[in-house]
Amino acid sequence: MFRSLISKSLARPSSRSFFTGSSLRSDKLFVHRDTPENNASIPFEFNTENTERAKAIIAKYPAQYKKAAIIPLLDLGQRQLGWTSLSVMNYVAKLVEVPPMRVYEVATFYTMFNREPVGKYFLQVCTTTPCQLCGAEEIVKTIENELGIHVGQTTPDKLFTLVEVECAGACVNAPVVAVNDDYYEDLTKESTISILNSLKAGKVPKAGPQSDRQNCEPAGGLTTLTTPPTGPGFKLQAELL
Repeated sequence: MFRSLISKSLARPSSRSFFTGSSLRSDKLFVHRDTPENNASIPFEFNTENTERAKAIIAKYPAQYKKAAIIPLLDLGQRQLGWTSLSVMNYVAKLVEVPPMRVYEVATFYTMFNREPVGKYFLQVCTTTPCQLCGAEEIVKTIENELGIHVGQTTPDKLFTLVEVECAGACVNAPVVAVNDDYYEDLTKESTISILNSLKAGKVPKAGPQSDRQNCEPAGGLTTLTTPPTGPGFKLQAELL
């Protein structure tokens, strides 16, 4: 009897259900493929100004830990070239004296490094939950309609590249679009079009909230701390003053 129960408990079920979903693919290729504009034969080195900056960056770390400078050096290279090419990565590897693979690992892990050419104005639309609830989807559609491109594409004149990002860190001022290093917040369809038109004309509009707010104060006005603060000793016993 006991053996019978054990054998039944260990018996495999006659049928099992498997649930599968559609495979998700990244919009980035992590394995490098040589192209005419991105291959190891294209020379790259820092210009005079950035060479001095690179020396200052490397000097911040002990000699045996120069590899800690990989991220800031890649950022410096991207700012000079406009994107992080294979040649930029190889150049940084030589500077910090590590195998190129160590630099490739960093560049493919951090999405801040663009391993493909991007436009002069790199538009990053936040579509995380707070921005989504505040109209990020409309902002994406507005940009697509105005520029004639879709997410992940660059305009034919190489002026704009549009991508979606996850959390720009400015949730209270949602929806938000980062243009290169500048944040444009509290966006509406109208203000988004105005920003794009300014950029097309070669003018960089003022960054920050595009509403009446100056920073990230409550949009509807203060709800607390609306009266002058009380002085020291408020509601304390006289003996404690």
